[in-house]
Amino acid sequence: MPSRARQKTKYPGVYFVEATRVLGSQKTERVYFIQYRKNGRLIEEKAGRQFKDNMTPAKAAGIRAQRIEGASPTNQERRLEILEQKKAEEDKWTIDRLWEEYRGQKPDNKAIRTDVNRYEKYLKPRFGDLEPQDIAHLEVDRLRIGLRKSVSPQTAKHILALLKRIINFGVRKGLCSPLPFAIEMPRVHNLKTEDLSSEQLTRLFGAIEADTHAQAGPMMKMALFTGLRRGELFKLKWEHVDFDRGFISIVDPKGGPDEKIPLNELARLLLESHPRTDSRFVFPGRAGDQRKDINKHVNQIKQKAGLPKDFRPLHGLRHVYASILASSGQVDLYTLQKLLTHKSPLMTQRYAHLRDDALRRASNLAGDLIGQTIKGTETRNKKKKQVKRTQPRQRSQRA
Repeated sequence: MPSRARQKTKYPGVYFVEATRVLGSQKTERVYFIQYRKNGRLIEEKAGRQFKDNMTPAKAAGIRAQRIEGASPTNQERRLEILEQKKAEEDKWTIDRLWEEYRGQKPDNKAIRTDVNRYEKYLKPRFGDLEPQDIAHLEVDRLRIGLRKSVSPQTAKHILALLKRIINFGVRKGLCSPLPFAIEMPRVHNLKTEDLSSEQLTRLFGAIEADTHAQAGPMMKMALFTGLRRGELFKLKWEHVDFDRGFISIVDPKGGPDEKIPLNELARLLLESHPRTDSRFVFPGRAGDQRKDINKHVNQIKQKAGLPKDFRPLHGLRHVYASILASSGQVDLYTLQKLLTHKSPLMTQRYAHLRDDALRRASNLAGDLIGQTIKGTETRNKKKKQVKRTQPRQRSQRA
């Protein structure tokens, strides 16, 4: 067993003890210590091991001299510095840490799972270890420019919007400072508003009536009658339909809170005549489980109806539903937003021009009616003047 007795060296304040070697063939090695005074306090600390740290008496003496002169911190000061750094790291709200907090307060649904993929792939590698105030404007611009080569403008916008949401969340919670600059969003020009003429709708209903699939036609009708999204139709259960109060409950609509929309008469008649199975779903898939896809069958109906190739059979009919309401001029955009369960009015703005057209037609009608009134008044006044001119002559003839 190695001796733990202190043994002096030729260097003042440097000694060693024999200790079991950590690694190697040698059984023991020297562990060097130094002893000195600093600010009137006697300090004794380890300098290093003979083999593991390649320590010698001379090196230990050099370390001792640096500590006395204040050129290097003591072991205790170094430990305190490490603890302070660790505490500072724990207090830092990096993008990674903000993301975990943000994610933890969101329900587990398709929207947050999509955000997880976007964060892990595009944001974490570049910004995960940084605090918001440490993010350079140039780095965000580089990300935006780089995304042009790999994703669509809409996806790039979603990725940058996620970064913005994470930081804004931290600011609202008082966890971090805001970005010192505004994030420039990519311009998106792919907002597509699909519509069908009355002739196309007539052909579509004819194709639906001729189709034999039990789910495809009714789903297309429901999309047109209610404006429900494709995924909402897939998730629709009979328990979500309140025939008594006249409402349809939309559970987890595109990641938002549950919503309710009115059950109009056309949708009611369709659902009342729609065959029920043992499944809880209105439009069940295989074995009564939630449906995952129906593209093949609705596309067959679309082709038989002769609709445009780029028309989306289900989501396109949601647009038709919205377009009909907006172009009627009888529905304001706020009501339309609620019917479509849009979280932001910006999504509903795409239909504003249709409502403007309806208002323009109404204004033109008012102009026509006023014009007719003015014209009628002018005609009556003209007739009165003619009568006045002829009256004196008539008197002279009688005389």
